[in-house]
Order: sequence, then structure tokens, then C-alpha cells
Amino acid sequence: MTLSETPHPAAAGQPTALAWDPVVLWSRPEDERQGTALLVMFHGHLANEEDLMGLADHLPSDLTVASVRAPHAQGPGFTWFPLSQDTGYSVDLVTASVARVVTWLDSVRGAHTSVSLLGFSMGMAVATSLLRHRPQDFTAVVGLSGFAVPAEGSTFFDDDAAAAHPVPLFWGRDQEDPVITADRIEFTHRWAVGHTTLTKVLYAGIGHSISMRELAHVKEFIELTVFGIEPQPSRG
Repeated sequence: MTLSETPHPAAAGQPTALAWDPVVLWSRPEDERQGTALLVMFHGHLANEEDLMGLADHLPSDLTVASVRAPHAQGPGFTWFPLSQDTGYSVDLVTASVARVVTWLDSVRGAHTSVSLLGFSMGMAVATSLLRHRPQDFTAVVGLSGFAVPAEGSTFFDDDAAAAHPVPLFWGRDQEDPVITADRIEFTHRWAVGHTTLTKVLYAGIGHSISMRELAHVKEFIELTVFGIEPQPSRG
């Protein structure tokens, strides 16, 4: 699978937000986005904004989909923050990256009736961190083969507000995913159960990827949570 940095005032203990003009792929031209529900997608480590855009064909057609490129070039692609096993990792780098997304989202959300999030792998960490920062801003969140990050005392994460306003979260993964470590899975499960309305589905044999069956479930989840469409009974 160009940053324009202008400091903005930040709350005490939180990262300074930066004005950000990310590379974004949109499923609709700008003049067709007004009044639509927005789904923002976040790719994984070393990927780019093109990686997830093909999923849009398998999601509700009434959505406007925006796939965002991570801010840091690395290797063959881009990353949101260092991997947790890297010596340069810190939760402050996670929240600084997510704060950039917040400022960008604030610049586009006014055109849309709702905002939902979808993240794959590290992109799920971005999506869940956005949810934990401002849970009231989002209608639904989808996490695929990913994880949430421990807050480590950062005030960027308002988990009390998330628990008080549990947003629907779809979490799909393979029990044998070779990439996401057991400690990350354990933390994510514990956090999600206590702070979201969780739908968790396991998909055997997909490894660290996304299956067509999983996408069908994601489509149903979005139809229900964003558009209020109940799933239809299967036939045959």
C-alpha cells in the first residue's frame, strides 16, 4: 500500500498547531462536495495518499472521500510519526502530526454535513487520536489492521470526553496480523471497549491487509452510522 507551517496559539500542554496544506486526493471535484458527508482516509507507514483511494469504489456513493498524505517523507513513501520501536519515537511527535490534521480538517469541515474517519495500520492511530482529541467532531471511525497509541499523560487526548461521547468504531483485523504487536492490540482493545461503541470483526487469513468481505462490512457500518440505513438481510 508541502507543508506551509504557520504557528497558531496552542492550549497549555498541547502541541502547537500548524497551518497545513497537505496533498489530498478527493473523490469529487470541489464544486460537488458542499452538503455531503465526508470520510477522511489515513494511509499506513511508508505509503501515500493513493494507497487507500481505491477503497472509495466499495463505500457508499453518497460520501465525499478525501485521502490525505502524511507529512513526513521517508523511504518509498510517507509517515505520520516514527514507529514506536524507533529511538526517535515520542507521543509528542504523534500529537504534533495529528494537530496538523486538526487544523486542516477545521478548514474543510464546514462544507460537509458530517465527518468520519478511516485509517489503515498507522493511519488507524491517526484516526483514533483525532477521535480522542475531539470526539464530538466525528460521526464514525473505521480502523483496519491498526492500533491506538498510549497517551502517556499527554493532555492532547481527552479520553474522558471520548468515554462520555462514545463514537461508533469499526475495528477489523486478522488475529494473526504479523505487523501490529500484541501489546498494541491489547491497549487498543482496552481503550476501544471503554471509550467507543465498538464493532470488532476478525478476518482470518488476511494478514496485514484489507479483504473484500471486510470492505462490505465497512460499507454497511458507514451506511448505518452515517446515513441511518439498516443492513438488509442476506438472501440465499
